[in-house]
Amino acid sequence: MEKMEVVKEEAQNSKGNIQTQLEESLNNLKPLEDGQLVEGIVVQVSSEYVFLDIGYKSEGKIPVAEFADNLPKVGETVTVVLLRKDGRNGPEVSKAKADAKQMWKDVRKAFDEKIAIDGKIEKVVKGGFEVNLGGDIHAFLPISQSDSSKVDKPESLVGLKGKFYIERLYSDNKANVVVNRRKYLEESMNTARDKFFETVQIGDSVKGSVKSFTSFGAFIDLGGFDGLLHINDMSWGHVTRPKDFVKKGQEIELKVIRLDPADKRINLSLKHFSEDPWMHFENNYHVNDIVKGKVTKLTDFGAFIELEEGIEGLAHISEFSWTKKINKPSDMVKIGDELECMILGYDIQAGRVSLGLKQVTANPWDTISEKYPVGKKISGKVVKLTNSGAFISLEDGIDGYLNADDISWTKKLKHPGSELSVDQTVDAVVIENDPEQHRIRLGIKQLSDNPWADFAENHKPGSTIEGEITSITDFGLFVRVDGGIEGLVNKANLSDDKDVPYEEAVAKYKVGDKINVFVVDVNQDKEKVAFSVKEFKKKQQRDEMSQYLASSADDNDGAYTLGDAFNAQKK
Repeated sequence: MEKMEVVKEEAQNSKGNIQTQLEESLNNLKPLEDGQLVEGIVVQVSSEYVFLDIGYKSEGKIPVAEFADNLPKVGETVTVVLLRKDGRNGPEVSKAKADAKQMWKDVRKAFDEKIAIDGKIEKVVKGGFEVNLGGDIHAFLPISQSDSSKVDKPESLVGLKGKFYIERLYSDNKANVVVNRRKYLEESMNTARDKFFETVQIGDSVKGSVKSFTSFGAFIDLGGFDGLLHINDMSWGHVTRPKDFVKKGQEIELKVIRLDPADKRINLSLKHFSEDPWMHFENNYHVNDIVKGKVTKLTDFGAFIELEEGIEGLAHISEFSWTKKINKPSDMVKIGDELECMILGYDIQAGRVSLGLKQVTANPWDTISEKYPVGKKISGKVVKLTNSGAFISLEDGIDGYLNADDISWTKKLKHPGSELSVDQTVDAVVIENDPEQHRIRLGIKQLSDNPWADFAENHKPGSTIEGEITSITDFGLFVRVDGGIEGLVNKANLSDDKDVPYEEAVAKYKVGDKINVFVVDVNQDKEKVAFSVKEFKKKQQRDEMSQYLASSADDNDGAYTLGDAFNAQKK
């Protein structure tokens, strides 16, 4: 009963308030004109209309659709446009047109005073968007001015409510509204960023959401402006992909590690919530320690190996093997491999560790002298030919070098390929072993006696010998004698007649001819011998002369004179 009385009393009070407002409206009654703005009092709200007392002889009515979701209550004042005071069914009024008039006033004020106005992006149109500013006023928003960053998917902005600046209001004396959202966002972003720099210090924790990714990290939205979470600041350990540590849209807490107000840069970190593992490096690791690690990255110059989270070292490609020449790290290791390595050195300040893979195995060069002493005969396969020699495999990773000059005592090879081929098995002997330089030299000719030594012993300068012409050149004849020794008859030593040109003298000879030559000089060290046909003929003449003189002396009991010798030569 008490509640009913209270409700009844409130209803009577409400009715009294309406009556009072109506009386005040009648007292202030002024002549109404079509098209003017008038204020009406809500007297009734039905499912279809809102009825207003505008101080005329009958009430006006407004479709509820014009109020959208904000229906007024009885007694509230509503501003409308009087379309026609003497309509067929009483005064015709419009709240929509009143709103439009008021909205145009707001738009004009926003344009003149350069203040932002509310709006809603309703649809995508050519070159941009259509924005509803309210009051049936629609504006054009160029896509370039729609956001603070590039818009890849225009549809994603449809339905968005926000603030806009009026860039243009009229064009060619027609209403043509162009708005700018980017300018408002950038101003808001700058204001928020300036406040951030004023209030936040290095070492502070802040919250943000992951906005986008790059190859070097992720951009974090800190409230309208961005900070950078670099890939190197996501973890003390190795990070290959930023997406493995944070997800787009994820809300995260980060440490501020760098502030640069001049360039408006903010660097953030996840890893700084935990202690730097390098602080305790020397407690756990020492030079020459053999440790285990996991390969995290391969480059042209080596492999990065993680010893623990945040501690990563480099094994240079030169530290992969004692014996093998490694062209690329992937020939020996791959990402994810777990292996042993040795700590060769470190720099805590720079966060660097030098690692070696070969150091965990025995160095075969330490015992190479005992295994391949000078004079040892070996048998190996030719693995590579060069212009000057060949490499012969002695064992896995150990090659010996065979110089072309050590292939034959007598053959002058222009290229070792004329005698050897890759994969050919050859016998040789070790002629030099230098462990420090990682060098072993081999020889094939040293397997047999040096024919030059025999030749030098048995054919002194001044002796003669028969040989075979092997080649004819512009500078002389090459003659091969016993033992495969080949010497040169220089063109100056071919003919004893100075008036006969070399071309005429050499024409008498051809390759394969047998020829007697005089040994002019023998150089065993350089394996060279000089022959002469001219000197051979002179020697032959001298020998004949001596023989003739000797025989004549016997016949004439020594009565042989110089004149006789001269006459004998003339015959």
